[in-house]
Amino acid sequence: MKTGKLHYGWIVIFMGFLTTIAAHGFGRMSYTIILPAMKDGLQFNYTQLGLLGTGNFIGYLTMAIIGGFLAARFGTRIVITIALILMGVTMILTGLANSFGFAFAMRLLTGLGNGASYVPAMALGSAWFAMKKRGFATGIVSAGIGAGTLISGLVVPPILTAFDLNGWRYSWYILGVAVVLISGVVYLYVRSRPEEKGLQQVGTEQTGSELPTASDTKKASSLQWTSVIKMGSVWYLGVIYFFYGLSYIIYMTFFAAYLVKEMGFSQEWAGGLWAMVGGLSIFCGVIWGGISDRLGRSKGSALAYLVLALSYIIYALIKVKFGFYLSAIVFGLTAWSIPTIMAAAAGDFVGPRLAPAGLGFITLFFGVGQALGPALGGYLADVSKTFTVPFFVAGVISLIGMVLSFYLKKPSATRDS
Repeated sequence: MKTGKLHYGWIVIFMGFLTTIAAHGFGRMSYTIILPAMKDGLQFNYTQLGLLGTGNFIGYLTMAIIGGFLAARFGTRIVITIALILMGVTMILTGLANSFGFAFAMRLLTGLGNGASYVPAMALGSAWFAMKKRGFATGIVSAGIGAGTLISGLVVPPILTAFDLNGWRYSWYILGVAVVLISGVVYLYVRSRPEEKGLQQVGTEQTGSELPTASDTKKASSLQWTSVIKMGSVWYLGVIYFFYGLSYIIYMTFFAAYLVKEMGFSQEWAGGLWAMVGGLSIFCGVIWGGISDRLGRSKGSALAYLVLALSYIIYALIKVKFGFYLSAIVFGLTAWSIPTIMAAAAGDFVGPRLAPAGLGFITLFFGVGQALGPALGGYLADVSKTFTVPFFVAGVISLIGMVLSFYLKKPSATRDS
């Protein structure tokens, strides 16, 4: 129902934006910049560093599906808050690591919080907005990944320089405290559903409203959780999502290590380029969410996969500053396109009420890809003695995702139309 007041959903979406800044930007993407310093400080090889990334993604995988169902059952607010607190504390403890085992355990626990906070946050657009604005709203939430990446790229390098060999420890301390503070803000303002603010559609005829329709809410709430895993279309979404997780994480994990350790650039230059990626990617969720609203999830996903593949292959083959800048720009403008489109598609198929559960289920596939990617990339780099091979492989994997996207069907019944 339209009023002159600001739809509270936009405030909720901003809280989702803050959540993704903390969960992905600080908890995950910062590892790319901290990784070279951790290698020097702890004397790890690339396989071990890749396994730390894998540990993080195993935790993410574990809680992504569980967190989505918990949010559908107990509410997004409490699940996100507890998850962010867990992340912040374990990030601080990561800074105390002196052994591979302890570092792996802390990255695993950080991943648990990451999955349990990110998935419900990305489903907020489906809970608060009609299908025609769902991709755009979800894109705003995913913009937090880019904002967090930008902040990490600007803040971490000076910390690394100021504290020398202990810079990576202080980086984790500072980012961890920031995540805990963000958890408090999110708890104060986020709400799981419009009903919690006294907002609810009364019929399907109000097509100008930003809220999901009452008929959609009723249909979604009548579904049992088990119905999510019985939908073939949701499984197919998961398969598509898997190839994104497997490919992009190779590029993300070893982005800075490639520039610093293989190409000989400074930590500051690599951090600046990474910050540029983050700055550009702030807008990519909104851009690609809007594209998928217009072209459809299938064509939008295929186009996004193609552009991502080009960014990986350029990074592998054009080994001059121009190539690195071009790859960073192309990737930055497309980085979070697939998560945005998948989150919106999950809402399309299962409805607003079960959107966190649907997104959680397909994120299981995404998480498997993420868990395999860093170890695969690190192994290929150690064996081949170059990052060219893992980056090129990432490009090929992304092209497979493009092909599969073309066969994604539309929901059997249009919602919120």
